[in-house]
Parts: sequence; C-alpha cells; structure tokens
Amino acid sequence: VVTRDDVEESLKAVFQFVKDKEQLLQDLRSQIEETKKIISEKQRERDYWLEYKNVGSKIHAEKISSLEKDIAEVKYELERTEEYYREALKVVREENQKLFDRHMKLLSEEALKNAVGYLDKHCRREIEENEWLKGELKIYQKAHSDLEASVKLLEEENTSLVAKLIDIKLQHLRV
Repeated sequence: VVTRDDVEESLKAVFQFVKDKEQLLQDLRSQIEETKKIISEKQRERDYWLEYKNVGSKIHAEKISSLEKDIAEVKYELERTEEYYREALKVVREENQKLFDRHMKLLSEEALKNAVGYLDKHCRREIEENEWLKGELKIYQKAHSDLEASVKLLEEENTSLVAKLIDIKLQHLRV
C-alpha cells in the first residue's frame, strides 16, 4: 500500500532528481558556453597568427631589412663623420701649433728687442754686426755652393774631353 506520504516523498525525490539534472544541464551549458568562448578566442588567435604568418611576417621582414639598411647607412655616415671630424681636429691642431709657434717666435723676437733695448750702444752694435754677418754668411754659402756645382760640371766636362783625347790618340796610334 502506497500512502500519500510515500507519493510525496517519491515526487520530492523525482523533483529533486529533475532539479539536480536541470542544474547539471545548466552547469554543462555554462561550461559549453565558456568552452565556446575559449575556442572562439583561440580561433581568433590562430587566425591572427595565420594572417601574420602569411602577411604580417613578410611586412615585418621587409621592415626589418629596411631598418637593417638604415642601420648600415647610419653606421657608414657615422664613420664618414668621424673621419671628417678626426681630419678637422688634426688640421685645427696643426693650425694651433703653427699659431703657437709663430706667437712664440714673435714673443722671443719681442723679448730679444726688449733685451737689446736695455743693452749699451757697443753691445747693440755687436748684435747688429752679428746679424749682418749672418746675412753675409748665407750669401757666401750660396755663392760657394754655386761655385762647387760649376767646378763639378767643369771637372766632368774636362774628364770627358780628356777621355775623348785619349781615344783619338789611341786611334792614331793604331793607324
């Protein structure tokens, strides 16, 4: 005999079973939705990377090669600029050295003039004569080197003439 309480219990159990199954079904649906979202997200990511593989990687490869060319050009320009500035620095240093040497020469001449100014007339005359003698010495040295060159030429000419004379005498002796 089934009583009303037994039926109610049985219905409650069935109702609870259906409710649990609906809850399970709802949980499965939400898990399916989550999985679909993840799959959709992964699909978009896959599509992005496929597009990148097919199109974007080529664009980036072109950009990379372009940037590498730019880097090479910049390095070349840097080397040229560095060489230019190195040469400019060298020229400026040489010019500064020339200016410094000229300035030191002028200062030493000025110091010499000042020192001569403090000397008596006899010492000044000796210095002036010394300068004059230095000039004369240069003139005589030039004349001496010119005369040596002339003597050398004359000696060579005389040697060649004597050689010709000996050759002519030898030919006459043979005859």
